[in-house]
Amino acid sequence: MQDIAASLERGRPKDLASGAQVLSGQLGKTIQRLRKAYNLSLSELAEQSGVAKSIISQIERNETNPTLATIWRLSQALDVSIERVLATSDEEPFIERFSRADTPRLVSDDGKVRLAIIGWIKTVEWLQWYDVTADAGGVLESDAHQRGSVESLSVLEGSFEVEVGGEVQRANAGETLRYRCDRPHSIRCLGDEPGRATMVVIMKAAVME
Repeated sequence: MQDIAASLERGRPKDLASGAQVLSGQLGKTIQRLRKAYNLSLSELAEQSGVAKSIISQIERNETNPTLATIWRLSQALDVSIERVLATSDEEPFIERFSRADTPRLVSDDGKVRLAIIGWIKTVEWLQWYDVTADAGGVLESDAHQRGSVESLSVLEGSFEVEVGGEVQRANAGETLRYRCDRPHSIRCLGDEPGRATMVVIMKAAVME
């Protein structure tokens, strides 16, 4: 699967054997969920992908077995990896446990703000969430995310200040700041005490203009 996906993502679907097909009971549901997340009609997705509207409709209803080249075009139009489109999903519940050592971490340029990536890797393209710990005075500077993205910072301990687009807002423990993050923005831990917060980033399609 990884070799196939690598070929497709390099933009060379013709490298695959002609007529190669994938059948997945989840494929149609995945395409439909992504299309609706981007607020696209069947016609709009057809125009952006070059796949006929009738074919997309059949795929969503699991009435056809699309070629990998067709799936590649749809994944490009939906701006997601082909692995995500092809991923199968069991209906059975599951529980995953990760230790502290297994949790990836990011650190701000000043070394005073640390983000533990507690979100699910399968949602990283549209939903990310982090456990934020900060020393007093720590600042996390961030570049703009994709257009339309929104970030929520829920303060658990201490006080934080968010600056975006020249506007500054403060939140104390028990309060949440929600703001557009499709422009440069920063988070600062205020006061003399360390702070802790949960940060959730909703990417691209799901949010306001």
